[in-house]
Amino acid sequence: MNPQILTDLKLFYPEIILTFALLIVVVADIAFPRISRGLSFLLTALGLIGALIANIRLLSADSGTLFFGVLSLDPMSLFFNCFLILTSLFILIVAAGSRELSRRNMGEFYALLLGVTLAMMLLVASADMLMLYLALEMVSIGSYILVGYLKTDRQSNEASLKYLLFGAVATGSMLYGMTIIYGLTGTTKLAAIQDALYQGAASGNNSVMLLIATVLILAGFGFKMAAVPFHFWCPDVYSGAPTPVTAFLSIAPKAAAFAVLIRFFFTAFSDASPGMGHYSNISSVHWTALLILISVASMTLGNIAALRQENMKRLLAYSSIAHAGYILMGAVVLTEQGLQSVLVYLVTYLFMNLGAFLVVIAIYNHTGSFDIQDYRGLLKRSPFLTVSMSFFMLSLMGIPPFAGFLGKLYVFGAAVNNNLAWFAVIGALNSVVAVYYYARVIKTMIIETSGDTTPLPVSFTNCFLVWLMVLPTIGLMLFWSSVEKWTLSSVTLLLGG
Repeated sequence: MNPQILTDLKLFYPEIILTFALLIVVVADIAFPRISRGLSFLLTALGLIGALIANIRLLSADSGTLFFGVLSLDPMSLFFNCFLILTSLFILIVAAGSRELSRRNMGEFYALLLGVTLAMMLLVASADMLMLYLALEMVSIGSYILVGYLKTDRQSNEASLKYLLFGAVATGSMLYGMTIIYGLTGTTKLAAIQDALYQGAASGNNSVMLLIATVLILAGFGFKMAAVPFHFWCPDVYSGAPTPVTAFLSIAPKAAAFAVLIRFFFTAFSDASPGMGHYSNISSVHWTALLILISVASMTLGNIAALRQENMKRLLAYSSIAHAGYILMGAVVLTEQGLQSVLVYLVTYLFMNLGAFLVVIAIYNHTGSFDIQDYRGLLKRSPFLTVSMSFFMLSLMGIPPFAGFLGKLYVFGAAVNNNLAWFAVIGALNSVVAVYYYARVIKTMIIETSGDTTPLPVSFTNCFLVWLMVLPTIGLMLFWSSVEKWTLSSVTLLLGG
């Protein structure tokens, strides 16, 4: 065996741990059917925790590529690996206490969760278009199955089918765009594509083909981000999937999509200014203008469509579309500050969005409903859930001093500092629109009354998880220096990669 491969395997421990955990969970589910639910949960948790520890130990490793340039090992990929593993660990605990999944065989669910997490880790580290495509397909296939996991539920089956059809078109379009880029540059390596574009081999007489390829590739990324106009699947899939899966899709694959978008465009289509913290576009295609258009459309449509939603899962689905637009604001700013704002926003979004879904799950476990009208009088039935949900809604609005305010402050500030003040104004106006439907949820819980005053019990697990989301949502700024330092180091070292 090539000695280089053995060296690379030592830096591949997180992915290896998840792979072994996945295989062991499958075997344990078959071999020990009577205790498979608890055993599978334990093995999955140990696998995720082991992978997280192994990933943290790599934070001090030197940046480079693995397996002959197919994967990147740098602070950016390690940041997203930690983010994705932590998200999956939260979803694992949430799924175990979900009423929707209580009568299902969970061994397969946990194995799929591990498989999708592994695929997302490969996706965010992809330095080659072939690896990128294979990882994205692996994420998609696992996600399709998770969405349709309620096999006897017609709405879940319909959601899975819609997700599959839209996903097939989006990934097929992306693959076609990649073949065009390969034809123009003669390589699948992102760094080599950058060299070809920089030398003018593909950006001069082939600008039209390069534009077509860029749009097609954006279709694949936009599908995973649930950004307009690639969002049509999102509301139906979010409302039809099991709620823990909906929470997972709204955070993890979305974050992975932003990570691979940054790596693709900032590695292949941009050139870094050493020590300056700035990027410059080296292709004839103004891809930043395309992203600005998608960002504005996502913010506007997501917020306007959310105004009339009566179902909490659909409301949070359109909210997710709008937040994809906010996050894109940082991605179009060709500076270190812009990239940092994306990471900061994702950190804050993890806690406030997952927290909102946890409250939705806790209420559904008792009422069996996702209707906003069934939240009337919740203050008397469960003051803890009411106050927690209010915190999450205020944070999603971007109201200070909650974590969501810091996320929006960073993306808006990055736009203003890059002479895109008008872009920040559009984002701010959209945030004002969003106040209506978030405040409506708070009004329904606190001001409106209901004939049912029965106390709404909350399990210890759900209570613990909600607290785990509430504390960072209201107190993240107390530890902000650590968050800022980590996110800044993740993008600063990328500039030299």
